Amino acid sequence: MLIRPVTAAELPALQDIERAAGEPFRGIGMAAIADDEPPAVEELDRFRRAGRAWVAAGPDGSPVAYLITEPVADADAEHIEQVSVHPRAARRGVGRALIEHAADRARTAGRTALTLTTFADVPWNAPYYARIGFRPLTADELTPELAAIRAHEAELGLDRWPRLCMRRELSDTAP
Repeated sequence: MLIRPVTAAELPALQDIERAAGEPFRGIGMAAIADDEPPAVEELDRFRRAGRAWVAAGPDGSPVAYLITEPVADADAEHIEQVSVHPRAARRGVGRALIEHAADRARTAGRTALTLTTFADVPWNAPYYARIGFRPLTADELTPELAAIRAHEAELGLDRWPRLCMRRELSDTAP
């Protein structure tokens, strides 16, 4: 699996991946998540131009998954804003490979952790992230920047389902 920076021409493909990755939420009673529109191309391009957007490319070179990050300075972390895997590439370690790539980049940048926010009770969300080394943060552990991310998600209506913030400490080796 080749992981590389996303190109400008691939940004619409990221939206397609996001839509496809959202479909499984429909089957667990979260149709609003499945119906949610992906980030606009302009927003995705902001991550690309900042060097914070990567794709996992399939055998034909086209993206099958993507990951975008933002720094969270007050947590000394790189925050995974979104990681999405097309269902046709799911359960093959693609998402984890992207997360490990982000971890390597964060280490290189001198960050001490990865953070993310996710649905607490969706099997391919918080339970999955816990298996790959993330731990839930308590409300008292949220830095102001992480609290602002959670507040924005609440404004978007994502708190209709239990959500949490998670953190994975970075060391010289992956978990």
